[in-house]
Amino acid sequence: MSTTRDHDVVPAVARTSIELGALVKSVRRSQGLLQADLAGLGNSGNRFVVDLERGKPTLQLQKVLDMLDLLGLEVEVRRKRARLDGWQAD
Repeated sequence: MSTTRDHDVVPAVARTSIELGALVKSVRRSQGLLQADLAGLGNSGNRFVVDLERGKPTLQLQKVLDMLDLLGLEVEVRRKRARLDGWQAD
């Protein structure tokens, strides 16, 4: 069991499915849950949790959001910060 606490990993910015998967894995472990535990809580297959944690980019968004909710996480959409070269997202 990991000793990482939730406050050590969130808030966090995930720009890729791989980064989101790593965050999910870290938080799941910090809560003492196995992949099978999370799958059971989410009425999902273990394969879905494995794919989520590996950053599979084609997972169903609602199922991902449901898993985040089970872990006490949520998605916040905000405008990107300005980059160092002066470019800003529209």
